[in-house]
Parts: sequence; structure tokens; C-alpha cells
Amino acid sequence: MTTSARQVARDALLRIDSDEAYANLVLPPMLDSSRLDERDRAFVTELVYGTTRMRRACDWAVDRFAKDPEQIEPIVRNVLRLGCYQLLFLRTPSHAAVATSVDLVPDRARGLVNAVLRKVAAEPVPFPDPPTRLSYPDWVVARLAADLGVEHALGALRQMNVAAEVDERADGYVQDRASQWVAAYVDARPGDRVADLCAAPGGKATLIAGTGAQVAAADVHPGRAKLIATNAARLGAIGVSTLIADGRRPAHRAGTFDRVLVDAPCSGLGVLRRRPDARWHVQPADVDTAAALQRELLAAAAALVRPGGTVVYAVCTLTRAETTAMDDWLTVACPDLVALDPPHEPWEPAGRGARLLPQTAGTDGMFVLGLTRRQ
Repeated sequence: MTTSARQVARDALLRIDSDEAYANLVLPPMLDSSRLDERDRAFVTELVYGTTRMRRACDWAVDRFAKDPEQIEPIVRNVLRLGCYQLLFLRTPSHAAVATSVDLVPDRARGLVNAVLRKVAAEPVPFPDPPTRLSYPDWVVARLAADLGVEHALGALRQMNVAAEVDERADGYVQDRASQWVAAYVDARPGDRVADLCAAPGGKATLIAGTGAQVAAADVHPGRAKLIATNAARLGAIGVSTLIADGRRPAHRAGTFDRVLVDAPCSGLGVLRRRPDARWHVQPADVDTAAALQRELLAAAAALVRPGGTVVYAVCTLTRAETTAMDDWLTVACPDLVALDPPHEPWEPAGRGARLLPQTAGTDGMFVLGLTRRQ
């Protein structure tokens, strides 16, 4: 691989780190302007996503050998991470990882980078604890261990350090299998009126429309609503109508839909393999903030569905507050919603719904709960 590929990776990492930018937004335009071939573009993506994902582990491995870690300037810090990721996780030969990293820093830092990375390559790395070894904030590991049990939590966190495979639908849309299974669980029929209250970018809405249902796909943000419409048009999903609307205050009359999907905004702790920087952005308070929003959305959905109709609640996270605790709340807040049979394997029972751990089937982590409104 060429040094220019590593330069693009270095510059992307600097933006992600210094500007708190998101990898999935920063990297594509940088790759488009780089003129790298497909092989090098794939290498850059692996370097950026992998280094961002394993940032904590790399910092710990590096800082053992740095005289004053707090004073390392951003460009040097990110090149050290980049070199360390290649050494520890890609198993790049040490001479290649060290030499190419040295070439990426200013002259004043070349000696430091050379010395530190050579020591990283030469000595075993005894990580002090699971959060450091797996490269997550302490609170994420502690929260999932408390909510899932230690074995399930560590298994999920390990799996989310593995790059996601590309799952392409028959219509060419790329969508994780877990999300496709959620759309199938909605069980829409030809002619059904379906409300998708938080539909962007439109993956589930377009898949549901493929059954012959009419889908009102909403998002509160105009730009995201436009993305739904763009995807629906590209896929020929003529059953999707797009609107800008707050799912907590639907634009339709109560009781007018056969099925309502609440694919709710959440903490996203089940999709960290796809969003390598999310683990560094999400904060503990975000879980409770998301749960409060989810309750509002579910209350609106309960009113929106007709008697005998169904509500499906789904989140791509694994915290109890956003999954089984939401089910507990619903039994009190919406007693006219009765649970449906949950999906079968590879899903596992969780409350009245079902949970899909990332390690079970190599998918995103997901929770789903189906309910029907009493006649």
C-alpha cells in the first residue's frame, strides 16, 4: 500500500479527533478527492475505522513508552495510533508500520514516533482491564455488563470490534440483516396503511412498501426526510410517501393506521461496529434522554394505530432502559397494547419482546417488541 493512502488516513483521523467529526461523514469526500484506487481506498477505510475503534487500546499501548503523553501534539498522537493499530491489530510487519508512520510526522517528531512504535512492536501489551483491551469507555462496559450479564456484554463488545459485513438486499439497498428482520416482523400486508414514525434513511420503509403496503414515512428533520424520499425514488418504492413530522405529534388522525413502526432514536450501543466514533461521543446521560423520547414516541404510536392493529418498537441498542424497561413501562402506560409473539431464533426472548446480540448472528445488536391494540 502506498504512503499516500496512509496520508489520507492520517488526515481523516486528525479531523475525527480534533474536530469531533464523524468518520462516515468525513471519509467519503476525502476518498473521492484522493484519486486512490479501490484497493487503497479500502485500506484507508480499514485504517480510519479500525484506528478510531481501537483508539483507547492504542493510546494505552503507546503511552507506556512516551515520556510525556499529555504533551503529544495531535498530528503525532494520531500517527502513533495509526502505527500502533497496524502493529497490534493488522499485524503489519514492524519495519513497514514504523517506517511509514515516521514519514507521516514533522521532522521534529520522527525520533519519538520511531522509538515508541519500535517498543510497541517489540514488547507484549498487557492491557490492564477489559475496557482498555476492548477499547471502550468504562461506562459502556459497565452498563452493558450490568444490563446483559458480563459474558453476554463482553461477547457483544468483542463482536462490535469486528468490521461489519455488507448486507445487500435484492433491490441493491445495503442494510444490516437485523434491520431487515425488523421490517419483516412488522408483517405488513398488501393494502395496509403503515406509519413509520422515525423512518430516515428509509431502509425499513422501502422494504415494508415492497409488501404492497402504503407507508407514511416521517422524520422530524427536513434533510433526513429528503433522504427517505431520495432512497424511495431510487429503489422504485412507490408505496412510500414522505413527510416532515415529529413522531411525538403525528400529522394523522388517531386510529388511522393498521401498523405503526417506532424505529426509535436510541443510544446506538448495538451498532458500534458501524459507527466507530460513536463509542467516544455517546455519554451515560444519553441513554436516559433517549428513553424519555422513546416513551413519547410509543405513546403517540399507541394512539395512532387502529383497534386490532399492531405497533412494533425497535431500537439498535442493548441497554435495559431502552429495551426491557421500556416494555415494563408500556404495561402500565398503554395497557390496551397486548404483546405479540416475538420473533424466533436467532432472536432470544427479552421481556415480552426479543433481543439480538451482535455475536449471535454477526449482525447489529437489536431489540424488538410487537404489540396489538385491543379491539
